[in-house]
Amino acid sequence: MQETNITKFFKRVFSNKTFISAFVTSLLSLLVIIAIGAGLVWHYRANVFGYFAKEYLKEAQSENSNAINAAEKIVEKQSIFSQDSFVIDAVKKTNPAVVSIIISKEVPKYETYIDPNQQNNPFGDLFPNFPGFNFNIPQYRQNGTEKKEVGGGSGFFVSSDGLIVTNKHVVDQKNVEYTVFTNDGKKHGATVIARDPVLDIALIKIEGSGYPFLSLGNSDSLEVGQSVIAIGNALGEFRNTVSVGVVSGLARSITAGDNSGKSEVLDHVIQTDAAINPGNSGGPLLNLRGEVVGVDVAIVQGSQNIGFALPINSVKGVIESVKQGNEVVVQFYRAVSSARI
Repeated sequence: MQETNITKFFKRVFSNKTFISAFVTSLLSLLVIIAIGAGLVWHYRANVFGYFAKEYLKEAQSENSNAINAAEKIVEKQSIFSQDSFVIDAVKKTNPAVVSIIISKEVPKYETYIDPNQQNNPFGDLFPNFPGFNFNIPQYRQNGTEKKEVGGGSGFFVSSDGLIVTNKHVVDQKNVEYTVFTNDGKKHGATVIARDPVLDIALIKIEGSGYPFLSLGNSDSLEVGQSVIAIGNALGEFRNTVSVGVVSGLARSITAGDNSGKSEVLDHVIQTDAAINPGNSGGPLLNLRGEVVGVDVAIVQGSQNIGFALPINSVKGVIESVKQGNEVVVQFYRAVSSARI
């Protein structure tokens, strides 16, 4: 019944000429508008395409920029993480082979005493006969000797049988006792095996075997800006102190001196901003692979982060000569003033 009504409705509508005329007119108008719009789009197709292309490129560049920034942040974090990991791994690998050297000496032991038979007038002849102006003044006399620490330095094993590299100025005193403290806290008496006549290098030895030792790198391959690690007995008190820096300069010539007035010229040394303090003398300067590239030797007094190390390639000959039981061969080298550490 409902379908019949709908059919009748459409028949009645389409039989109306006025409606048909209006419908046709509207349809033609719509087609004309579509045709005009299509024509305009076609006419200005280059402009339209350019606009959408620019918008697309802006969006693509924005997404690309965000991706690049995210990638840079990831790379930066990875770089920092990687360097930290290299330093940590290198320190774990090398720390057991770095030692502290303590210098002890028998020094006079003094005591005070008062001799009742020796009275002095502090006013001299001003009141010579005035009673009560004579006093017993304390005197000093030696009462044996006592062992005291008079210095310290650093060193590192270069063989498993206890051979240690250090600076010559660390072990150049006579009538003293050298004690080596290994990283495990044990102490060992040390004997000086050789002192280089030119370089500030010496080798000492302790009894025993199975000691961890360091690998020697190639100091000729160092580049300015390369990361390095210094380990040593900072201030003669803080054993196996670690500091990190970079190679600040190569082939420097310096005149190194100490408080006693001794000085010597050191040539072709490595400059670094890794913190090197008194007591670091003889300690290793390492690359991130844990290889020795230098031996810490001096700092510039009154400066910040200017330290120097002897290149390990100039020390290898001394080490090999001693290992083979030969005399140390003199190496001739040819200045900023600096202080030994």
